[in-house]
Amino acid sequence: MSTNGEVIEKDAKVPLLQDYLSNYGEERHDRDLAGRMWEESKKLWHIVGPAIFSRIASYSMLVITQAFAGHLGDLELAAISIANNVIVGFDFGLLLGMASALETLCGQAFGAKKYYMLGVYMQRSWIVLFMCCVLILPLYLFASPILKLTGQPTDVAELSGVVARWLIPLHFSFALQFPLQRFLQSQLKNGAVAWAALVALVVHVIVSWLFVYNFQLGVVGTAITLNFSWWVLVIGLMGYTVCGGCPLTWTGFSIEAFSGLWEFVKLSAASGVMLCLENWYYRILILMTGNLKNAEIAVDALSICMSINGWEMMIPLAFFAGTGVRVANELGAGNGKGAKFATIVAVATSIVIGLFFWLLIIIFHNDLALIFSSSEPVLKAVNKLSILLAFTVLLNSVQPVLSGVAVGSGWQSYVAYINLGCYYLIGVPLGFLMGWGFHQGVMGIWAGMIFGGTAMQTLILAIITFRCDWEKEAEKASLHVKKWAESI
Repeated sequence: MSTNGEVIEKDAKVPLLQDYLSNYGEERHDRDLAGRMWEESKKLWHIVGPAIFSRIASYSMLVITQAFAGHLGDLELAAISIANNVIVGFDFGLLLGMASALETLCGQAFGAKKYYMLGVYMQRSWIVLFMCCVLILPLYLFASPILKLTGQPTDVAELSGVVARWLIPLHFSFALQFPLQRFLQSQLKNGAVAWAALVALVVHVIVSWLFVYNFQLGVVGTAITLNFSWWVLVIGLMGYTVCGGCPLTWTGFSIEAFSGLWEFVKLSAASGVMLCLENWYYRILILMTGNLKNAEIAVDALSICMSINGWEMMIPLAFFAGTGVRVANELGAGNGKGAKFATIVAVATSIVIGLFFWLLIIIFHNDLALIFSSSEPVLKAVNKLSILLAFTVLLNSVQPVLSGVAVGSGWQSYVAYINLGCYYLIGVPLGFLMGWGFHQGVMGIWAGMIFGGTAMQTLILAIITFRCDWEKEAEKASLHVKKWAESI
């Protein structure tokens, strides 16, 4: 009996030991997973945190300029708003998109430890963007007649044209600033970008006050302040780069930057089209709303919603940059699993933030417009639109992150086609149909464009990302780095 008892006792210990080892393995796996998520989150926020600050600072410069112009008069406010949102907005979206090609190239080269290539890539981007600036210059020189053709009042078009011509230095600053920013982000030197943005913002406030109130330069003074502040930002980033801030990646100006330009132009153009199609989409929403009957209240309400969305969008756009850099770094290092894990952490983090703002808008939907207006009809109109604003914010917490994955992986040309199809072949017609065909007004236009365009694009990008063979993408990235290295 005792022997049998001993056997039974020993046999009973075996499952207990197996259970213990199994539980220990699960606990260790959980700890390992939590640790990996924490490490990846630190790497991601190292990029995203300063990116959020620098983007909000840059956005605030435009808002401050419009605020100063608004105190000069309604005509001046209209002129600076149209010059910023139409002329500079078109220019900004295209050049920013073209510069995002560096997030692919510099990110993958940095991950592969081909540090010398980053400086050459940036110089190629300067050349391509400067040529693009020259080609777009007539938009600034002939802004008045162009705006008149779009139906703007003569006095507004004339003054907007004057402002646009004074903004030409700002136009050319984009060609240097956007590549510099992506060059530094790709090697995780984001603190320099944030500090330069802070200095530029402080300078902008001081110079705006001096030019508008002290020197009384009027609306032209507000345009000059934008030029001044953005060039302070450029000089700050350039000084940091050239004066020893990037010893591994900046080795001086090189004649090699002029080689392989055609391939660089093609990737930059694909990146530019990809971002432009997104940037112009919401401008079309405002233009379509402006053609409704009794559109003044609708346009005011939609503009308030777009302003709130614009402020919040600085966070997803920072995740766009952070995800692009992290994915590109991992793929460049040949680590497909690392790129996949970086994608999962970035998407999950951005969704949590999106849900927070979604809930905030749902709770405070009655009070959203009080920051901008005290008009009762406008407050009611914004209240009606708040549910669409909430879902727009939620969708935009996912879509830019997936676009960042596309940029980090070099899929810009594919995403450009997806954006064209979803936004302009589905979203715009559906918005037109719901707005006018079903007589739903601004809510119909916005709902059609959001759920027909943005939601469809987000779904397609999610499917592509989910089905991606990350090890194969890592191999492609290694081949790309090798190919581009041979062209230097």
